[in-house]
Amino acid sequence: MSTPQPLEATLERIAAALERLSPGPPPPPDFSAAEAFAWHAGASAFQPVAHVNRVPLALLKGIDRTSQILLDNTRRFARGLPANNALLWGARGMGKSSLVKAVHAEVCGAGSLLATAGIKEGVPATAGIEESVPPPPQLKVVEIHREDIGSLPACLAQIKTSPCRFIVFCDDLSFDKDDTSYKSLKAVLEGGIEGRPENVIFYATSNRRHLMPREMVENERATAINPAEATEEKVSLSDRFGLWLGFHNATQDDYLAMVRAYVAHFNLPDQGDELQRDCLEWATTRGARSGRVAWQYVQDLAGRLGVRLEPS
Repeated sequence: MSTPQPLEATLERIAAALERLSPGPPPPPDFSAAEAFAWHAGASAFQPVAHVNRVPLALLKGIDRTSQILLDNTRRFARGLPANNALLWGARGMGKSSLVKAVHAEVCGAGSLLATAGIKEGVPATAGIEESVPPPPQLKVVEIHREDIGSLPACLAQIKTSPCRFIVFCDDLSFDKDDTSYKSLKAVLEGGIEGRPENVIFYATSNRRHLMPREMVENERATAINPAEATEEKVSLSDRFGLWLGFHNATQDDYLAMVRAYVAHFNLPDQGDELQRDCLEWATTRGARSGRVAWQYVQDLAGRLGVRLEPS
C-alpha cells in the first residue's frame, strides 16, 4: 500500500528540517585550490587565498642572517626532514610576517622547479634526471588568527591526513590577562599525547619574546604557592619554539637600503641625495626606521610622482 502523496511531501520536509538542524560532516578540504588558506574556526573551514599579500625575499633588507635561518629551516621541513617551530619576535615593522610569507613563496618556487625537472636537491643539472625521485610534497601556508588559537586542534585534525605539508602561521601572537588558550597551543606544539602532526610546522610572530605581558606573569607569581613555578608556566610556551628569531630596529643604512630596494624594484626615479634627505625626513616624522616605514614612504613617493607600483 503506497503512502499518500501529501504525507510523503510532509515527511520530506521534516527530513530536510532535521538535516538543517544536524548537518552531516563537512566535505574534506580541497588543498589543491590554492597555496595559502585562512582557517575560519566558526565554520571549521579553510578559505583559499588566491593572492597572498607578500613581497619578494630579496626586498627584505637588514635581516639577512635571520632570513637565511628561517629559509633553511623551511626547506628542511618541505623535504620531510626534521625542522623546528619558529617564533619571530621583536621590533614592529621589521618584516616578521613578511618574512614568513616570502620564505613560503621562495621554497614553493624552488620546490616546483625541482619537481618539474625531477632533479634531486644539491645535484647539478648536468648530472642528469633522477626518474626514481618523487616530487617533493606541496607546501601550503595556513593562517590562523590569534583569537582562534583555541580551535587549533580542530584545524590540525583536518590537515594531518593530507599528503601536503603545512606552515600554520599566526601573526601577532600574544596572550592577555586571564587568557588560558595558550595551554592548548602548548599541548599542540609539544607535550600533548598526540603532539604536532609530522606534516605541520608552526610559525608565529610577536612583539613579545615570551608572548605574555609582564603584569600577567607578575599576577600569577603573586598568587601562586610557588612563585617560581608560576613564572615557569608562563614562559614555557615560548620554549616550545625551537627557533627564536629576533628582529631589532633598523639602522639608518638598513633603512636607506630598504627604500632604495623598493625604488629599484618598482622602477621609480632615483633622485639621489634628494631621495635620501626626503626619506630620512619621512622616518623622522614617524619616530622610527623600519621596513614598514620605508614601504609607506615609497607609496607616498610613487603617489607624488604619479607612478603605479608595478614591479619592473
